[in-house]
Amino acid sequence: MINKLKLSDRLVQVASFLPKGAFFADIGSDHAYLPCYVCLQDATARAIAGEINEGPYNSAKTTIENYNLDEQVEVRLGDGLEILNKDETDQIVIAGMGGALIRSILEDGKSKLSSTKRIIAQPNVDARNVRKWFLDNGFRLTDETILKENGHIYEILVADRKIDNSPYSDSSREKQLLFGPLLLKYRSAVFMEKWQLEYEKLTRVVAQMRNANVPDTSKIKQFERELAWIEEVINDEAGDSE
Repeated sequence: MINKLKLSDRLVQVASFLPKGAFFADIGSDHAYLPCYVCLQDATARAIAGEINEGPYNSAKTTIENYNLDEQVEVRLGDGLEILNKDETDQIVIAGMGGALIRSILEDGKSKLSSTKRIIAQPNVDARNVRKWFLDNGFRLTDETILKENGHIYEILVADRKIDNSPYSDSSREKQLLFGPLLLKYRSAVFMEKWQLEYEKLTRVVAQMRNANVPDTSKIKQFERELAWIEEVINDEAGDSE
């Protein structure tokens, strides 16, 4: 049947953080699979699919037409949040990009976010950058999850416009930004696998940096501090209450 749209586990998890009756923008929507999936499940939901390139933009239009969702999903061509009018949507989804790019999109589009209630971000790398932006811009990290699919490990971050009950502690904030304060508490098997791999990778990087003609001592010191944190985490699987 035409309404059987199958999403990756990663995007199903992203979709699960949208409330019933959501009006959201999916930035970098590609084929608009996520907005169409959500609107097929929820007739009260509405979505704007944003794409910067014409090829994916046209693919998104075709997907929307195929599922007869023209009244619920609109596709717009443009860069980041510039596709939105001020205060137009309640939720923003940005999935499948690097953390630095997600942060840049949010920063450049800040003027469009004054009434946004929730941001769901799925950075492929550098989730710390996104957490830091949330912390600095009045969004409280309210949920985090981590999953493995097709050999890749993904983190999904959910932030709501709240400034109370921060999940961070002053004494461990930098460490919590790296690992994720909520992921750090639970320490799932996938979380532990990710940080074992990151430890091995960072160890190799530091070894190479030490052998450079002019070693960047400040960067090496920063990475050594992070290695110590990672070692502490992977050797203490019980978790802690930071």
